[in-house]
This record gives sequence, C-alpha cells and structure tokens, in this order.
Amino acid sequence: MPPRPTLPTDDLYARLEVPVDASPEAIEVAWRALLKRHHPDIAGADNLEIAKRINVAHDWLSNEDLRARYDRERHPDARGARGRASPRAPEWAPRGGTAEPSRDRPRPRRPADPDGALRRFVDRLRRLTRDELDRLSVAEPPPIAFVASIRRFVGAERAAALDRAEALVHAAAPAEAWAALPVRDAILSAAHEIVLAPFLDEHLSETYLDRARDRLTRSWEAAIDQPRYGPNTPAVRRVLDRAAQLTPDELRALARAAGRGRLEPDPWPRGIDPMEDEVFRVSTALAARDAATAPSVAGLDRVTAARARRVLGRVAHAHVLRHAFPAAEFAALVEPWRVATGDPGTGRTAGRIPNPTVRRA
Repeated sequence: MPPRPTLPTDDLYARLEVPVDASPEAIEVAWRALLKRHHPDIAGADNLEIAKRINVAHDWLSNEDLRARYDRERHPDARGARGRASPRAPEWAPRGGTAEPSRDRPRPRRPADPDGALRRFVDRLRRLTRDELDRLSVAEPPPIAFVASIRRFVGAERAAALDRAEALVHAAAPAEAWAALPVRDAILSAAHEIVLAPFLDEHLSETYLDRARDRLTRSWEAAIDQPRYGPNTPAVRRVLDRAAQLTPDELRALARAAGRGRLEPDPWPRGIDPMEDEVFRVSTALAARDAATAPSVAGLDRVTAARARRVLGRVAHAHVLRHAFPAAEFAALVEPWRVATGDPGTGRTAGRIPNPTVRRA
C-alpha cells in the first residue's frame, strides 16, 4: 500500500486564489490560468517553485478524497460552505452519482459569433412571457459564485465584456424580472456563459466543460419556449380551474382521502429523473405552487388547509407527468382528487368520458 501523502501545511485555496467553497470547475480554471502566468517557460526559471506549488494545490483540491481530508484537518468549515450553495443539492454536485458528463446528451454548439449571440439573447429577453418568468422563478439556482470565483482570471478585456453584458441584460430585462433574485441570477448566468464560452473552452477539460455549461444555462433553457406546465399543460390547467372552485367540504374530503399518515415525497415515473430533467422538475414545481394557491381555504382549520394544499400539489404533480406514469400508478396518485370531486383525474366533470391520454404499462 503506498504511503499517504503528507498534508500540506499552507492554505491550498489561497495558493489557487479561490474561496474554500470553490467548485471543481473553478479550481481547474484557476490552476490552468495560474500555470500560464507562472510557467517557467513564460515567466522565467525563478517561477519554477511557484508552478510546482500550484500543481500540488490542484492535485489535492481536484481529488475528492484528498480535498475532503485536507478540509477536515485544515478547513473544517469548508464542507459546510459548499453544502449551502443550493437549497436542493451542493453546487456542482455530480448528477447520477458520477462526475463524468452525460455521454448521451449532445454537446451544445458554440456560437460562431458571440457578440451576435449576445444580441439575440438580449432581444429574447425583451420578449419574456409571464409563463417564462414564472418558470425562471422556480428553476434551480444557477452557479453565480462560479463566475465570481474565476472573474480574476479571465483578463481585463473579457471582464469588461462581462460588465457590458450585465449592463445590457439589466436594461433589457423587465423590471419585475430584475427585482426577483432567482430570475435575475438565471438571466445573468446565461449571459455569462455566452461571454465566457471561449475562455471556458480553453481552461476546462471535457470532464468539467459540459457540466459547467449545462449548469450556467440550465435555468434559462428550462424556462424559455416551454409551456407553463410542460406537455400536459391543458390537463393541468383544467385541474387548477376546478381546484379554484373547491368548496370547504370538498377540501376536507380531499384531505381525508389522502389518509392520516405523512405524505411521502411526490413520486417520479421511471425514466424521468428530476436531477437530470430540469424542464420537467420546473413544470411540476410550478404546477404544485399554483395548485397550493388555487383554492380558498377560508373556514378550514390550519392542519386541514395545509394537508389539502399538499394533496392538491401532489395531484398537479401527477398531471404534469401523466404521460409517463403507468395507468394504475397515476390513478392511485389522483384517487383523493376523484373521491373529493368525482373527477377521474382529468379536471373535467365526472359525467364526461376522458380522452385516453395516460400511457398504458
């Protein structure tokens, strides 16, 4: 068994000029940029020792096990800082249990004209719809900290380009979009990706490049040119329209039909992963949010009102994904709705025959 490497005594994050919660992508960018600056062939032989120290810092911080060991002994607060990057998962957490990029997802094409791409982005920004703004508001928070971490390495010209892009999108975005932090961050992140594209191509290996670009544009792409609730938007709208008319007795029946136990997290059909399929995750999150605010709960006690809203969110979730659930599973998910309203899960009245839109197992 090889001996354990000796733990460095100095601050490896300071060596790479990155914060302790820096993502793996930021660490790689810093490593490559600093090596270019201090490589002996460029900066002279006197920089050889600095270049070696930069490589040692990268070796430790780019290896998950070594970084965890270093953090435990030198920066015990670092792991907690990284874990607070997102309310759903640590920033840049590997999806699907691997740090490798998805091999079956086509790699986004780089625009031949970045300035033209930015102009088209700004023009699209001026045409945001209400549904797109609402989808942006529930999308996964983009990694704004990543751009802040690498900004010092991009050079004066590109940093100025980032400033110009931010000013352009600020001027073009609707005032309400800029006032809402999740929406503003999603817009800025997508604009940053356009400006930083050539720099990221040069400073990130393929392992990290696809993931960085996906995370920077993930929120924007999950919201733009998408129906409010995904492909089943008409069915979801019918349910929400009916939910807005629920009487207190129907809401009580809805809460009772779900049983007394704790409701488990909303299930996902096989083949759709909320960690990978952000478009569907945004659709379900928005539908559940709208469902919870649709009915009037005046006259209900607090516990019943909260449970009724939770069940309505579950019903809306099921309708967003109704095309992917087997018929029996979909029927079980909307059973409290059927009991309370007499509706077999279509949002229509019970007397009408629903269209066969549920995929059969």
